[in-house]
Amino acid sequence: MRNNQEIGALILRVVLGVTFFVHGLVKFQGGIDKTAGFFQSIGLPGFAANAVGIIELVGGVALILGLGTRIVSTLFVAIMLGAILKVKLAAGFVGGYELDLALMVMAIYLTLNGSSLFSLDSKLPFARTTTFVQRGNN
Repeated sequence: MRNNQEIGALILRVVLGVTFFVHGLVKFQGGIDKTAGFFQSIGLPGFAANAVGIIELVGGVALILGLGTRIVSTLFVAIMLGAILKVKLAAGFVGGYELDLALMVMAIYLTLNGSSLFSLDSKLPFARTTTFVQRGNN
């Protein structure tokens, strides 16, 4: 059963990483100035667009590789929470924040449980690959 959980976590990690990588890439390809302008229009500082874009781009690659999974996932939770509260909540669930919520929940799962299968984290001598709550042998 533990192996199935690791396979599931690997799938979540890679899909979440690809999703955020592509979103970060689009921010820069479309012109980060446009994204900064949008951020300013909703009351956020324009430089926050750079920070979010870099976190999405670099964090997406890191997540795909399994490097800093819990830290990167925590940053993704913060980004999604901000997107939901600042932009998407007013649009309602369907057509609004449902995708952001799903991405946030995936990131929460990885923050709490990590994902060591095929990860660089598992190869590092100082990496912590245990979960927050120790499980018995299933």
